[in-house]
Amino acid sequence: MSDKVLFVDDEPILLQGYQRLLRKDFRVSTAVGGAAALLLIQHEGPFGVVISDMRMPGMDGIEFLRKVRKTAPETFRIMLTGTSDLGIAIQAVNEGNIFRFLSKPANKETLVKTLADSLAQYHLVCAEKELLEKTLRGTVYVLTEVLSLVSPAAFSRAARVRRYVQHVVTKLSLASPWKFEVAAMVSQLGCVTLDPTTLENVYSGQDLSAEEEAQYATHPLVAQDLLKSIPRMESIAWMVAHQFQPLPSEWDTGDREMAETRLGAQILRAAIIFDGFLRKHHSRVDAALFITRRFEGMDPRIIEALMELEPEVAGEGTKTVGIADLHTEMILQQEVRTTDGALIAAKGQEVTAPLLIKLKCFWKKKAIADSVSVSPKFQQGSSDGA
Repeated sequence: MSDKVLFVDDEPILLQGYQRLLRKDFRVSTAVGGAAALLLIQHEGPFGVVISDMRMPGMDGIEFLRKVRKTAPETFRIMLTGTSDLGIAIQAVNEGNIFRFLSKPANKETLVKTLADSLAQYHLVCAEKELLEKTLRGTVYVLTEVLSLVSPAAFSRAARVRRYVQHVVTKLSLASPWKFEVAAMVSQLGCVTLDPTTLENVYSGQDLSAEEEAQYATHPLVAQDLLKSIPRMESIAWMVAHQFQPLPSEWDTGDREMAETRLGAQILRAAIIFDGFLRKHHSRVDAALFITRRFEGMDPRIIEALMELEPEVAGEGTKTVGIADLHTEMILQQEVRTTDGALIAAKGQEVTAPLLIKLKCFWKKKAIADSVSVSPKFQQGSSDGA
């Protein structure tokens, strides 16, 4: 959370006055004009509050604050305006571009009270957002932990897809990257309803029967039904539901959040297809060509980012340990199967407390081997084609 305040005006003398007037009460920055202010927000933000003059050459206050709303939506936006601009200011408030407006000239008492109120609201919004993100992350952790125990194969794909998505989101410098990573981790959640043999065939690149194809195609909608009941997960559920489906044109409304959600579905789709091609030991070029030809309108930046991602390799420190000596913070470097061939844990899976209990139970029953290959968590690695 930020206590910084930014004043924007086209008159440097006024900006110097604001700084002298308020520097003992707030962390005040200034910018001459909207363009300079946007650069300052980009490089020195976030700012808790931005106060802008209405009448500025090149970019007026309404246009500037509208852009601030897009680039820094949590920042509280205030406009300074003369009485002749009152109607325009009211319209800006109604459109949601600003939080408050102040009539010029504003005295110190008014400015201090307005800034203090705005910063208090900003802190509340940021705290709520942080709590929401932590709550959602905790919820997703529980869901994916259950997935890892019930369907190791599905969890293994989700973990690989998350790595692809994380790389793409970083390359594209997208806001709220956690949303896309969460979508990747829960993308295979609906697979818990499918036959384990079908899943293993999917993830190993084997051909499916028509019946198996139809069953597998339903898993994104199953996941959506599970996720949509969780508050604030609606956009993530939508991404997951559309990992196979064409994106409906009626959703292309120009809304920023919906555009982000549509892009998330595209990234998820590309990552899953990419993973499928690599699992069948096809090249990255083959995967990129297929995605480009099959999915018209796919953002080329997604494919470019996927092509740049290097395969993971097993890290130094990989060793064989007895099941009795396993502990959390280890990464499995091989599959763990029962003597009957059932998959218990996937390669690349982290040894968590629940998984440790599960492995030791099977080991005590002599249903799995006595040892397994592992690496330390900080050196996790697994071949894309594994």
